[in-house]
Amino acid sequence: MGIARVNSFAFSGIEAQRVEIQVQIASGLPAFLMVGLPDKAVGEARERVRAALTSMGLSLPPKRILINLAPADMLKEGSHFDLPVALAVLAAMEVLPAEELADYAALGELSLDGGLHPTAGVLPAAIAAQGRGWGLICPAAQGPEASWAGELNILAASDLISLINHFRGTQLLSPPPPGELGAGASSLDLADVKGMETARRALEIAAAGGHNMLMIGPPGGGKSMLAARLPGLLPDLTPRQALEVSMVHSVAGMLANGRLVTRPPFREPHFSASPAAIAGGGLRARPGEISLAHRGVLFLDEIPEFPRATLEALRAPMETGQTTVSRASAHVTYPARFQLVAAMNPCRCGYLGDGARECGRAPRCGEDYQNKLSGPLLDRIDLTVEVSPLSPKELAWAPPGDSSATVAARVALARERALDRFGMDGPSRNAEAPPEQLPTSHEARGFLEIAAEKLRLSARGQIRALRVGRTIADLAGQKETQKTHIAEALSYRYKIPRQAILEK
Repeated sequence: MGIARVNSFAFSGIEAQRVEIQVQIASGLPAFLMVGLPDKAVGEARERVRAALTSMGLSLPPKRILINLAPADMLKEGSHFDLPVALAVLAAMEVLPAEELADYAALGELSLDGGLHPTAGVLPAAIAAQGRGWGLICPAAQGPEASWAGELNILAASDLISLINHFRGTQLLSPPPPGELGAGASSLDLADVKGMETARRALEIAAAGGHNMLMIGPPGGGKSMLAARLPGLLPDLTPRQALEVSMVHSVAGMLANGRLVTRPPFREPHFSASPAAIAGGGLRARPGEISLAHRGVLFLDEIPEFPRATLEALRAPMETGQTTVSRASAHVTYPARFQLVAAMNPCRCGYLGDGARECGRAPRCGEDYQNKLSGPLLDRIDLTVEVSPLSPKELAWAPPGDSSATVAARVALARERALDRFGMDGPSRNAEAPPEQLPTSHEARGFLEIAAEKLRLSARGQIRALRVGRTIADLAGQKETQKTHIAEALSYRYKIPRQAILEK
């Protein structure tokens, strides 16, 4: 008896790797076997397939049914193998035409009554199928998501019986509606922030260049309020970036209603999050918060309260723009080009420097608290700014600052200048640019060399100061980075709280 074959995909990060489901029905004692390194969820597909066929009035033949998931040495994870297994079994039973199924890839989870439920990874699977010249069979709820792959023959069905009727010619499945663009969350207005001109300026620079930022100040000073308004300053994602971010969210099962992510993500995990939750990992090597914040912002409030291992896991992705989850059997890589924005109190009690409320352990209290952040991690933070609370009188009389729309327009203009300089295939932000692509005057370079020697800047620190200076120059509309731009960049990099850490 011949072997029925149906294509599907396994996921390694956001990459969809082909898996061929092979089914053989042969004489022998009745059995329903599955081989090819399936995990628990895939192995349970046998019972879901059996129940779905029974609900439609079909029964498995009393023979030996063998299912092989090829290649056999690749771990198969997830419930999305339910549908291709069911289709391959039906093809082996000659209920469905095997030659027509060969032109499709399939994924979807089966319910016991034969319904199809959404599953993670439809968007990268659709892109992979389109690249191979296949169509895609998926649940009806995820048809719009699959349509983002471009010119693709999509069969989006609500249940298994609809697919059977379609292939047998008794029913026609219409193409799914095109996917919608996701609307960003309503952003807060920067005009609500009174005073704090230095912090507002640093926030604008961070938005324009994609620079990492650390805010230090007592409780109630406005650190979280500033961070919450950063998404409203960022421009929309480009079409390429939107597809890239949406693929990560699709693999994580977070692409709601198939809507493409068009705004930079903003993630703010709690400090109790585990290293696997932040960097990625777990039972199925899921993407972590740094990957879900890809092309967006990762906000860590009270950053010293995060476990040391969790913070150190950020160091390599902050440089490389990707994170790798290593296992004994495989290595899974996710994109993770995020912008880190962090906030912390100056000490554990929060009032270091306040004579009226300062604790009896000052300044040791502040030194111990700030030393929870390692030097290598601090060296990757471009902007460090003190956020001091306003007095009641200052708060009442402080004039309103620029609105988010006004600042966002300046940020967009600075990003356009960077894009003209780097080109479509170059870095998307100054924070990612190599130093040779940052036009800088001879005077500014000489000033940076002298400052780097006196301030004991590392090579990384010099490059990051040069990048921040370039962003300040872009905001000012200057073609070359000048000495004043470098000076301002260094002033943000070496504020007093961080200097105390370095001296210790």
